[in-house]
Amino acid sequence: MTISGGDDAVRDSGMSDEDVLAALRRDFPGHRISRGRRRDGALGCWVAALRDPSAGLYPTLIEDTAEKLRDQLVLESGRVRAEPKEPVRWWGL
Repeated sequence: MTISGGDDAVRDSGMSDEDVLAALRRDFPGHRISRGRRRDGALGCWVAALRDPSAGLYPTLIEDTAEKLRDQLVLESGRVRAEPKEPVRWWGL
């Protein structure tokens, strides 16, 4: 499931934060996704920590909203270069 449409899209979609968190975890299994906590104990930023190096380059992504985190995770997946199927040959060395 993709949430799009701005910072209030999660609220407008009718999904709970738990549902959005579950969707992000399902869609991006190479990251450990959680919510940060503010000093007052309220839920804060959205955090994705890389656990599978084939899923991204940056060890931690932090965003204010679930939508922004999803956008960053999509970009991360595009940054990872696929492994070559055959070994690279260096001619003339």
